[in-house]
Amino acid sequence: MPETEGKIAYDKEARYVIFRVQDRYVRAVVTEYQESVCRDSCVKFFFAPNSEVSKGYFNLEMNCGGTALFASQEASREGIISMPESDHNQVKIAHSLPGLVDLEIKTAVTWTVKYRIPLALLEKYSSVTSPGPGVTWQANFYKCADGTSHLHWLTGARADFPQPQFHLPEFFGTLEFE
Repeated sequence: MPETEGKIAYDKEARYVIFRVQDRYVRAVVTEYQESVCRDSCVKFFFAPNSEVSKGYFNLEMNCGGTALFASQEASREGIISMPESDHNQVKIAHSLPGLVDLEIKTAVTWTVKYRIPLALLEKYSSVTSPGPGVTWQANFYKCADGTSHLHWLTGARADFPQPQFHLPEFFGTLEFE
């Protein structure tokens, strides 16, 4: 299983997310925005930008090559709004691997993806509580690779469900900002 770390930081204007993954059997063949990146070596950040997941949440999924799928939704797989590419282009992305990894990397490799999400972009789609000392958001970090030679699904906060399923906001953990 890959070792995966996810971190979040903030300032007045944006939220910053970074994933660091020590992995094997890595691939990224999806190169178009809003395509199914979960089949590639992928990390996901699902979050309600406030303390009430009942108000909806965002899912930002990104493969190791920096290709993303970004949406907001009212509830688990309900009221889904796919973020238009013009809005998504406001998210600044950096990644350590090439955008296309067609030949699976079978040896140990550490890869990162990081991105900056403007607060104004989130506010366009949802009620947002700006991070600050003591503020909480509901969220979960995920790692998956549905279409590699070594399938896996990992969660930061435990999702007690019989099959791999990430769209379960009732199992999000709590992020408390300092």
